[in-house]
Amino acid sequence: MGSITPYESAAGKRYRVRYRKPDHSQTDKRGFRTKREAELFLASVETKKATGEYIDPTAARATVDRLGAAWLASRSHLKPSSAYVYESAWRLHVEPRWGKAMIGNIRHSEVQSWITDLSDGIDGGKPKSPTIVRRSHDILAGVLDTAVRDHLIPSNPARGVKLPRRRSREHRYLTNEQVATLLLACGEHAPIVATLAYTGLRWGEASALRIRDVDTSRRRLLVVENAVYVNGSIVVGTPKTHERRSVPYPEFLSTPLSAARVGKARDDLVFDDGHGGYQKTPTMAVNSWWDRALAEADLPPMTIHDLRHTAASLAVSAGANVKAVQRMLGHASAAMTLDTYSDLFDDDLDAVAARLDAVAAPTVARLWERL
Repeated sequence: MGSITPYESAAGKRYRVRYRKPDHSQTDKRGFRTKREAELFLASVETKKATGEYIDPTAARATVDRLGAAWLASRSHLKPSSAYVYESAWRLHVEPRWGKAMIGNIRHSEVQSWITDLSDGIDGGKPKSPTIVRRSHDILAGVLDTAVRDHLIPSNPARGVKLPRRRSREHRYLTNEQVATLLLACGEHAPIVATLAYTGLRWGEASALRIRDVDTSRRRLLVVENAVYVNGSIVVGTPKTHERRSVPYPEFLSTPLSAARVGKARDDLVFDDGHGGYQKTPTMAVNSWWDRALAEADLPPMTIHDLRHTAASLAVSAGANVKAVQRMLGHASAAMTLDTYSDLFDDDLDAVAARLDAVAAPTVARLWERL
């Protein structure tokens, strides 16, 4: 137990509480007006020590930048592309505002004001997208969550703030006729574009395909690597979900895939940059071959990733069910596929109503005659 001693101050008699923290170091708190107040404080300290809820008052002086560096380092499980966007959000939006702030001094209202400032544009700057705002909040909230778990602060002031809603970008779907027109405009890049449009591979997955990954007997592409352009260089790792998958391709793709493999060794890239290296995402450059092909095909601006959406659309229109589309795209679950492409399955709802009518109408229709 601690001790309580009186002392004289300029404002009169006051009480000091001395006690040992869980690490056995001694500290004190002064300024209690009555001995009763001091006793209640000491009792609460002993209770919190016994239950593991004790918060060291000096711990709350830790700054966000000191804890933030450790938090970012703990994100080592993230893929390089994800790690980079978090590091960028920390450097541009979180650290400038909160880096020197002591975690014990951060208030919920201050965090809410910061979120509003980011959304509206700080000091007349460009408003940040909901994705950037939410990512920046995730970082601050994550740092403070760690502080709570380490008993540095009692609660997280960043939790419970109102965040901007993400705006889903409308998916662009090409028809088979539009894909054919686009392929004609793509020239030497037609094989990889056709592969993207009819298998649903991500650009990084297609550009990382090697000769050994093409199973011509089963017409399957084995997705084992992903080549992503991150901060000026291409980083090769596992696919987005870390899981390998086998993706079927239609027979008409056999011809361009065979042509792309001519003269190459087993470990060479199927779709290289002409010098044996990885291709960069075409939408990274202004007036790229992709932009020129879209213009020539008289198609609206779209990203190369929209070909993945097109693949999903064409598969569904060909009769594929949601489970097959999930496996083709490498989604973690069928629920994720439905959430992403719910608009593609509207016809299924119409089919349900039609089947119910065929089964129930002869019986139920008679009820209306008696009502």
